[in-house]
Amino acid sequence: MTNSVQHPQPAISIPLWPHVYGGPASTGKIKSIPDDFMVQEILSFQPEGSGEHAFLQIQKQGENTEYVARLLARFAGVRQRDIGYAGLKDRHGRTTQWFSVWLPGKEDPDWSQLETPSIQVLQAVRHARKLKRGVLSGNRFQLLIRDWAGDKSRLEMQLQCIKKSGFPNYFGSQRFGHQGQNVNKALALLQGAKVKRELRSIYLSAVRSYLFNQILSQRIIANNWNQAIAGDVFIFNHSNSYFKPEQIDDCVRQRIGQGEIHPTAIMYGKGVLETQAEALAIEEKVISQHQCLSDGLIDYGLEASRRALRVMPDDLSWEFIADDGLLLRFCLPAGCYATSLLREIVDC
Repeated sequence: MTNSVQHPQPAISIPLWPHVYGGPASTGKIKSIPDDFMVQEILSFQPEGSGEHAFLQIQKQGENTEYVARLLARFAGVRQRDIGYAGLKDRHGRTTQWFSVWLPGKEDPDWSQLETPSIQVLQAVRHARKLKRGVLSGNRFQLLIRDWAGDKSRLEMQLQCIKKSGFPNYFGSQRFGHQGQNVNKALALLQGAKVKRELRSIYLSAVRSYLFNQILSQRIIANNWNQAIAGDVFIFNHSNSYFKPEQIDDCVRQRIGQGEIHPTAIMYGKGVLETQAEALAIEEKVISQHQCLSDGLIDYGLEASRRALRVMPDDLSWEFIADDGLLLRFCLPAGCYATSLLREIVDC
């Protein structure tokens, strides 16, 4: 493949992207212990109860998704590619997620023998198809912020704003790796560095996420991240379907206000930008400022898609625990980051 970067490029630092609602006015600590950060996957369907694939709901702490997938393959005596999962969860916190194991013509092993102090099997049920990426409807979160200190009335005002109008759909810092270096590792890849195949997609995904966050930050600076501007493309809430209205009228604005639709930005790759006018100008400006990265995404064949600029959390609630604890509960669509909500209200 031809190198996308013909001359050495300066290192890229992940910026402090702008906040909304005034930014955090309180401080605290998260993930002091695993139970402080609890995540549960929400499938978009119910397993059928029969079929060649064993679906396992597993609760884990201190282990990431890939580790559990490898453990399942060894335990069941199957190939790694016979294991399916719908999303990646890191090792921090207590996470509950689904895995599938292809066992054609075989009985289930005793899944309880898989359990360790860090892994529990909560459910085992059969289904006809392998569990694949992208089939989650969302994730349910419960976060406990310890040593919380700050302006309680301002915090509650911010949470009410998030409940009503959403929060910026930034990719979280974990997307960019340790000290945000995944984008620079992608830059090295584009300059000809040898990178393991399994790491390429991680680094290139970081580039797309970085470009998206840059576009979103420009919309926040212009105070239209959660509003319609000329040429916008919109996505339906809890959906990957998007559309371009003939014009931005009161009906479109009302649907945005009610949380039915959201303005989007490009997840850059092969294909047309689809936006027009003012929205297109913002996207083109960011892409042209990072031409080496955007060209690299094209060279590696990534397909363009679109992502909502904002997130509307479901079932958002909060309560203060004792003197210095803040407990948050909410659900987010798949692919959205709890840390992106948290960064708007608490400096952790």
